[in-house]
Parts: sequence; structure tokens; C-alpha cells
Amino acid sequence: MSMYGRDPWGGPLEINAADSATDDDRSRNLQDLDRAALSRPLDETQQSWLLGPSEQKKKKKYVDLGCIIVSRKIFVWTVGTLVVSAVLAGLITLIVKTVPRHHHGKAPPDNYTLALHKALMFFNAQRSGKLPKHNNVSWRGNSCLRDGKSDPGTTMKDLVGGYYDAGDAIKFNFPASFAMTMLSWSVIEYSAKYEAAGELNHVKEIIKWGTDYLLKTFNNSADTIDKIAAQVGVGDTSGGSTTPNDHYCWMRPEDIDYPRPVYECHSCSDLAAEMAAALAAASIVFKDNKAYSQKLVHGARTVFQFARDQRGRYSAGGSDPALFYNSSSYWDEFVWGGAWLYYATGNSSYLQLATHPKLAKHAGAFWGGPDYGVLSWDNKLAGAQVLLSRLRLFLSPGYPYEEILRTFHNQTSIVMCSFLPVFTSFNRTKGGLIQLNHGRPQPLQYVVNAAFLAALYSDYLDAADTPGWYCGPNFYSTDVLREFAKTQMDYILGKNPRKMSYVVGFGNHYPKHVHHRGASIPKNKIRYNCKGGWKWRDSKKPNPNTLVGAMVAGPDKHDGFHDVRTNYNYTEPTLAGNAGLVAALVALSGDKSTGIDKNTIFSAVPPMFPTPPPPPAPWKP
Repeated sequence: MSMYGRDPWGGPLEINAADSATDDDRSRNLQDLDRAALSRPLDETQQSWLLGPSEQKKKKKYVDLGCIIVSRKIFVWTVGTLVVSAVLAGLITLIVKTVPRHHHGKAPPDNYTLALHKALMFFNAQRSGKLPKHNNVSWRGNSCLRDGKSDPGTTMKDLVGGYYDAGDAIKFNFPASFAMTMLSWSVIEYSAKYEAAGELNHVKEIIKWGTDYLLKTFNNSADTIDKIAAQVGVGDTSGGSTTPNDHYCWMRPEDIDYPRPVYECHSCSDLAAEMAAALAAASIVFKDNKAYSQKLVHGARTVFQFARDQRGRYSAGGSDPALFYNSSSYWDEFVWGGAWLYYATGNSSYLQLATHPKLAKHAGAFWGGPDYGVLSWDNKLAGAQVLLSRLRLFLSPGYPYEEILRTFHNQTSIVMCSFLPVFTSFNRTKGGLIQLNHGRPQPLQYVVNAAFLAALYSDYLDAADTPGWYCGPNFYSTDVLREFAKTQMDYILGKNPRKMSYVVGFGNHYPKHVHHRGASIPKNKIRYNCKGGWKWRDSKKPNPNTLVGAMVAGPDKHDGFHDVRTNYNYTEPTLAGNAGLVAALVALSGDKSTGIDKNTIFSAVPPMFPTPPPPPAPWKP
């Protein structure tokens, strides 16, 4: 057995175990050595000879760590420093954990988030049929539970549910479908913001209430259909008619006892394509509920095919819908519905249709006009162009779609330019409200849609790492678009010459005489008949029930507003208007850095460029 020491000149110093007794003798006999000799300084080698290995260990100035040799002093300092540091770190952690801290609560919600909570409640107040337990509108109850059955002329006997359109009790599929499409679009883009506001489940319930009803208005289990129930209830009072109907009478929906006819259409391309858009968009919202999502997609395919096969406007020929929601054309709905069906299914035939140059031409994509770029329940072209610009920005599908997508993208840029104050496409009131309907009544529904498109498009550009866009030779930042949206929404929420909030229940000064039957008649266990409610219609007193979240029609072109119940051009809210309001509010709410959900809308879209084939087998001679 041998032990290895270290030779000071390098190389191993071998010491045999047999010599250990000699070493002991040496250490015992040190006393006998010449002390004078030891008084002379000895070098390390001499000491090692005299003292033997046990003393050598005591006097070592270096520490052998195996792979390296370090000075003992450095080693001690290093280990000591590490130990002290660990102790200090432990103490600091202990202090931080045990000392009480002041917790800073979340920042108070911004005005857009506060208004969003209220704007969604309007839909709860508009529900028809048997209400859910958690509807949370104390003055509403079950109503119109015989819709469909009460009209012997219709084959669709279950038309219970859905939403009342405005201050009356008519159910118009056309604007209601548009409202559901807009809500679904806002959820697809901004689900994280809805989640942050605690409203995601609420808005999804609102959408489902609408789409459940739309599925009742046609044979949703069939692949082909020949009719749709376009409307329940009648509002025509022309020619001095005194027949009780939804406009002649002023009654709470819960008390209605007059007949509610069903209007069926057999060629209604605009309505059917808008319903297809609503069902397709909702199928993306509910993609995690596969059975329901597939039911929505099937329904969307069916009504869109009906729209394409049986051409015609749903409001033609002086029908009741023509008096209230007259559709100007169905070409814009073809583009809009086709785009939504492409996103919902990934089927390229829908994209081919939506990007067909002739369809775009018929829809008015190339010729402008005074209302060009104004998104509304009637004309969806501006929305469809933004929706398809999204495809080009993020997926860039190329040929054969690129040419028309580039056109839509350019047209979207032009529309965004037209919203800016520096351009004169649209006038503004002195208070700053953009006049998208050129001074005609009920302006706010158009303003909220434009604010939504502007905020959304700025978020698209941000998500695509594009700082802005060109208006002619001038470059504008995305912040300019967002600022436009904010100034318009701030006007609606009270930053206007009248200091009036046009959203009921928001702020301290808002309309108190909203044109709305349910809100204006007290819930006092007295049933007021058709004409019995007129006294509440004509009363100068504020509504006994607050229609929380309702956005009224809005001010006139001079910023003037008359809070008068009988003047619906100022005080009546609508489903379509509130859907745009909700969409614009959620787009501006919360933290700007949250942005859009870039990918969910593309969930069903297959890869643009197919996987290349495998390489050929190695060549053999």
C-alpha cells in the first residue's frame, strides 16, 4: 500500500507505509535535536524532511481540490463569503416575507369598461320568450310565449325567444342577425378583454340567445330550404289604421294580447346571407362546444345556399320590413356572409366567392358614393373589407385571391382616411361628432360601428408590426385611428356640448324618457291594454324603469337633443346600435397591449401552402 504526497519540485512523492514507524520515532526524538539548528530559518523542503507528513498537513498553505490547487486563504475567504451571503439572503427573504406590505389594488376600470357592463345589460332587457333565472332585469318577465302558434298562416309554430328590436316588441331577423354577427366578431377578436372585464360568459349567453332563435326561423336540420320566418309582429300604422299591432299599441311585452303575424320570405338573399354570417361567426365563438358549433355551421351553410339560389331582397314589394329595415341590396351580404363562412369552415369555395371581382363590383367596392365606408345593418361592405384585409395581413394567401384582397385592403385604408378630421369626406358637429349619415336622424349607430372598425384595424396593424398606413403621400400612425375611435366614444359617453351621456345609466346625466314600452310603463300589477298604455307614452315624467345600457338614437347635426319619449329619432335604442356600442367599447377597454386574438378566427382555415411532397427515392444507376 502506498500513499501519495506531492513533491515540491513536481511529480508524486511516494511514501511507503513501512516507513511510518520511523516517522513516529522522528517525531518523538525531536526533543533531542540541536535546538540551535532549529533556530535557523528552514525552507519548506527541509521542514518536510524534519516534521514528517502529519505536520505537513497542519502547515499547508494550499488546498488541493482535486482538479485545481488554490491558496488556503482564498479558499477560506471564498467559502466564508458564500456562507455570509447565503445567511444575508435568507435574512432578507425572511424580512420581506414577514413584514406587512400595503397591497395596491387593481387600477379602477376605465370608462369604456364601465360602460361595457351597462351596454350588455340592454340585451337582457330586450329578451323575448321565457326568461332565464339570472336575467337580472327586475321589471321584465316572460312574454310572447305563443309566437308562431298564434299565426295560422305559418308552418313554423315555435318562434318563441329572440330579441325585441327596439322600443317595440317586433322581432326583425335582419338587424338582429347583424347585431349577433357584430357581437361574435368582437368576442373572436377581444375575448381576453371580455374575460378581464368579467363579461365573457355574459356576452356568449347573449349571442346564444340570439342564434338559438335564428335556428328556429328555418328548417335548420335540412340541407336545403325554401323559406325563412323573417319577422314576428307588425308595425305598419299607415293610412290611419287602428288595428292593434306593435306600433299602434303601447303595452308591456308581458301583457300583449293582439295577434302577432309572422312574415315569411321565399327569396330573401340579403336576410339569409346575413343570418349565415351570424351563425358562422357564432360557430367560431362556440368552437369549444363542438355539437353546437357544428349545428351553427350547418345552419349557416343551408341559409347561405338558399340566399344564393333564391335571389331577391327580403324587403321588396312594400312589405312591412320595407317600412322599417329596408335592404338596399344583397351583394354586400354575399361578400360578408362568404367571408364568415370561409373562416368558419376553411372551405376555399367561400373565399373564391367572397373575393370574386364581379361580386365586389356589384357590392359597390369600387365606386364610392356618399355612404361609402359606412358600416350599418343595411350595408356590410366596409366590415367585409376589414375582415378580408385581416386575411391578407396575417396569412397572405396569394394567387388567385391576392388581387381582390389587395383592393379590399386599399379600400379599407381609404375608408380609415375618411374618418380622420383632416379629410372632408364627412362633416362633424361643432362638438366633434362625425356625421356618417350626413345629418340625418339617429346618427350614433353608425358612429359606434366606425369607432369599432377604426380601433380594430389599428390593432390589426399593430399585430402585424405595421406602425401605420398611408393616406395619399401622408403616413399616419395607428394611434391616430385609435384617437378617432376614442374621441367619438367619449362624445357618446358625455364629452359633448350638452354634457349628456347617450348611454342610459352611464354617468349622472343621461336620457330619462327613452322611447321604450317596457321601460315607460310601471310594473305595478295593473295590466294596461292597447290604448291604456298611451298615457305612459305621452307622460312627461321620467321612465319608471331604467333601461340600463341602452344607447339612444342620438343628437341632431347641431349637437341638440330632445329627451322626449314620443320622438324616437332622439330617444329610441336598437339592437344593432347597441351591438356596435358593445364592440367599440370592448375594443377600447382595458390595456391596449392586450390587442387582438390573432389566431382564433383562423382555427378552421387549412394551411395556405400545402405540405410539399416527400423527396424522390435515391437515384440508382
